[in-house]
Amino acid sequence: MKKQDTTYRKNFSLIIVFLVLISVTFIIALFVSYDLNVKYVENEFASKKIDVQEQTMKPYYNLFQNKIPEITSYQGFLDSASAARYADSVFHNYNFVRRIVFYDVQIGNQKNNNAITKNKLGISIKTMYQYLPRKGKVTGIRIWNTNDEPDFDQMASKLSNYIALSDTSHGSTQDEIFHSFYDVKPGKISYSNILRREDVKILRELKKHPNSSSFSKQNMMTFFLDPNLLKVKNTHKELYQEVTIQPVVYDPPDNQAGNLITEAPLPGAFSDYKLYFKSAPDYLTAEINRRFMPIGALVLLIYCFLVLIGWLIYRNLSINIKLFKLQYDFINNFTHEFKTPVSVIKIAGSNLSGDSELSERQRKQYGRILNEEADKLNELMNKLLSFTQLENKSFNIKKEEIDVEHFVKSYIETFRIKYPDFKISYKVHDVDPLYTDPVLLGSIFQNLIENAYKYSHPQKKELYINVSHTKRNIVFSFRDRGIGIRKDELNNVFKKFYRIENQYNQNGSVGLGLAFCKELVNFMDGEIIVNSKVNEGSEFIVTLPYEN
Repeated sequence: MKKQDTTYRKNFSLIIVFLVLISVTFIIALFVSYDLNVKYVENEFASKKIDVQEQTMKPYYNLFQNKIPEITSYQGFLDSASAARYADSVFHNYNFVRRIVFYDVQIGNQKNNNAITKNKLGISIKTMYQYLPRKGKVTGIRIWNTNDEPDFDQMASKLSNYIALSDTSHGSTQDEIFHSFYDVKPGKISYSNILRREDVKILRELKKHPNSSSFSKQNMMTFFLDPNLLKVKNTHKELYQEVTIQPVVYDPPDNQAGNLITEAPLPGAFSDYKLYFKSAPDYLTAEINRRFMPIGALVLLIYCFLVLIGWLIYRNLSINIKLFKLQYDFINNFTHEFKTPVSVIKIAGSNLSGDSELSERQRKQYGRILNEEADKLNELMNKLLSFTQLENKSFNIKKEEIDVEHFVKSYIETFRIKYPDFKISYKVHDVDPLYTDPVLLGSIFQNLIENAYKYSHPQKKELYINVSHTKRNIVFSFRDRGIGIRKDELNNVFKKFYRIENQYNQNGSVGLGLAFCKELVNFMDGEIIVNSKVNEGSEFIVTLPYEN
């Protein structure tokens, strides 16, 4: 007859399936993460160009928004010398400005041929200078022929319209200022100083006196810009291998190398140009791999972690199999050891109690057999008791002095943080420091406070802890307003695996908490009892020996 296999079996096929499953998952995760990383880098290649454009155009924006409006602070009183100094500061800080034309303008009732007459006001150029950067210095050249200046004509027309139509009852909006005092065209920016409301009123009064020789001074400048002198600031060198400034109409040659290309138009006076971004496939691949390395390392770490967990489970099962085998062998051996002397005792007893007469020698022999087998049984029982004692006394108590009030308060504070809706109060009645094991006492507190919270109605989660002493004992009382325990179940609550069936212990309760408290209290030479009424609450009283 084939021997029955009574031990757990190792299912190596399940282990192989587990390893294959996590390995396939690992490979899929690597491919998916790499593909997502590729798409992310490609999306960044298409979107991060705006950052490069903004950083590259910062000097232009600063010139347009801050430096050019400084002309207004002169209120029309710039002359050739002060204009040269201003131009020098522009050339020094903005190298993409290649020349500046300065117009010293008069507004009044001039009748000369050079005046732009509109809305009954004449706007003419008194003097005109051109400034150029030359070897770190500004060179100023006066221009005598002022008849054909389309930039001046355009700005004079805007200025005349502003004087005629602007509302002097309130300040001009930014949009009105831009359309009246700026003229932005590809490659150049023209600007005239912004008129104050009082200036507009004075100029309107001049129109009422056509024979007046009075006039108002105005400054105007045209800045000629070269986009090729802009400094490209590639803030994303990891994405863009090469960034250049090209005309808008620039059409790159055939992309036979498969380079990635994108563009970003330039604003304002550089609107005829664009930023042209180009990266070789290998360049972006290197960036993709660089970003993928930590992701791949993380996926690999998770894979190794799962393999480790699988190995730990397998090792644990192997240990459990060995323990089960040891237990099974122990029971078999122990049963066998019991069976043999019991059988011998039974036979000897049968012979002694039989009807046949026995000689003195036979009686002594049977008596000796009974004594020997009884000694064997006694020895086996002693071994079993010793094994049980070792199992139950696997740790030693480590006593130390405890400040009882501080100890109780610390646990209450912990549970107040853990359960904000838990109302816990306490009273310590003039007790001296306790000399015991804080870990074991803490386990008792932990279980009893946790039970008080768990087995209470949501509106009655309350617990009162009272500490007192009686002669040589210290008494801890834990009184809650929970669901209570029926009288017929009070004697069973401290038994292992006993569960009171109610709505509060359907999940996660196995009936070991109070049994564990009972074992701990017994181990500490104490006593635990319970008093309870259904729907009124329970009181657990722990009494421990008081030693100083």
